[in-house]
Amino acid sequence: NFHFLCLSRLLLDGAPLIAVHKARYYKRQDGLALGPGPFVTALEHAADTKATVVGKPEKTFFLEALRSTGCEPEEAIMIGDDCRDDVGGAQNVGMLGILVKTGKYRAADEEKINPAPYLTCDSFPHAVDHILQHLL
Repeated sequence: NFHFLCLSRLLLDGAPLIAVHKARYYKRQDGLALGPGPFVTALEHAADTKATVVGKPEKTFFLEALRSTGCEPEEAIMIGDDCRDDVGGAQNVGMLGILVKTGKYRAADEEKINPAPYLTCDSFPHAVDHILQHLL
């Protein structure tokens, strides 16, 4: 691919590689599609460099989001359909993570991170109901 070749040449000449995130896939109307992660990893390998990731699951992403609210990590809960990037990233900074079985969720995703999600729910409304009944 011409664009991939141009990007790798820029990186080889010293340009920094900055990625919004490295998600493996994302949800489209017609199903799952490759996310930026595989392409960022390929560029890292081709240019022998490491990307600076500015989005999930990086700690800075979550801490900056929390900073704007005035909340500490232990006062916040992340609800997401991506076990590694949403839930795992949030839990790595001390937040509770609730995995929902919607969108990108696949069977047994909750077993892919350690520690496991605080809770796995069928949907976002179920997660909110749990928060209202048990955490407030």
